[in-house]
Amino acid sequence: MRMLKSAGHKVVVTARVKDVATDLLDEYGISYVTISEQRTGTAAMAAELLTRSVKLAQIARKENVDALVGLMGPSIAPVGKLLRKPSFVLYDTEIATRTNRWVYPMATEVITPDCYSAPVNGSHITYNGYHELAYLHPNRFTPDASVLDQFGINQDRPYVVVRLPEFASSHDGNEVDTDSAQWIEWIDELSERVSVHVSSERSLPRALEPFRLRGPVTGVHHVLAYADLVIGESATMAAEAAVVGTPAVFIGATSRGYIDDIEDRYGLVRHFLPSDFEGARTQAVSFLNDIDGGGVNDAHQALVADHIDVSEWLVEHLLTALGEGERP
Repeated sequence: MRMLKSAGHKVVVTARVKDVATDLLDEYGISYVTISEQRTGTAAMAAELLTRSVKLAQIARKENVDALVGLMGPSIAPVGKLLRKPSFVLYDTEIATRTNRWVYPMATEVITPDCYSAPVNGSHITYNGYHELAYLHPNRFTPDASVLDQFGINQDRPYVVVRLPEFASSHDGNEVDTDSAQWIEWIDELSERVSVHVSSERSLPRALEPFRLRGPVTGVHHVLAYADLVIGESATMAAEAAVVGTPAVFIGATSRGYIDDIEDRYGLVRHFLPSDFEGARTQAVSFLNDIDGGGVNDAHQALVADHIDVSEWLVEHLLTALGEGERP
């Protein structure tokens, strides 16, 4: 958004009340228009999609936008088609098959990482990177250890971040929460060796509440950057950890192209099925035993060197697609 504005463009931001989306916008001081609130259940999700699409169309008409850009695209693709405005859908999640099946053909362009592993029925553009490199590439993000104080993290002791998402998105149908008892046992064991901080979207059992990570949502990536390990059920946070140089253990019933790519090429993420919880625990021990080793740092440097600054590429691509040439 800053790069587009610096090139002389007006940017209108619309948002759903979902997870920490509006909290992030508020903390960053970004003006936005709320167009819906996330719902669960097929009927409620369909109703919400209709509501936000109608509101988005109204805003797009009022602002006379030249293009619509967003993730996943269930609103921008049909609205762009209706208003005859180009829509650019960015996505990296192959398992969202129901949505992708009808969104992709309507989009002007579907833009994915080149490690995206599913076929795309539509105009498909790829880039050499991961979605997380749009905002965590070294050109965009510099870790700041002083931010850890806002989370009450003791920097003198190694620490682990555990991420437990709420599976409320449309593509989460095949995911299942692992047993709370397993997490209680594992976190209790980990806490004997390192500090543990649990980032959770869902309700935690009483035994885990003392471990809950509390602090500004805009600071979480600094927390990831200085952690010794990230564990959890979020593919996104596992990739974010790898991109800032922290190894991750991802537990999920499904994978993603970018997770497989990071695991196969760099070993910075290890993916385990929920049924192999013990395998995940063993891998976590292995990562922690290598805290002072150079392997993680070398793998991280290779990951960054092998990929582009996605924000830089995206802005140039959008302006070129809109007939304005490269960004000044």
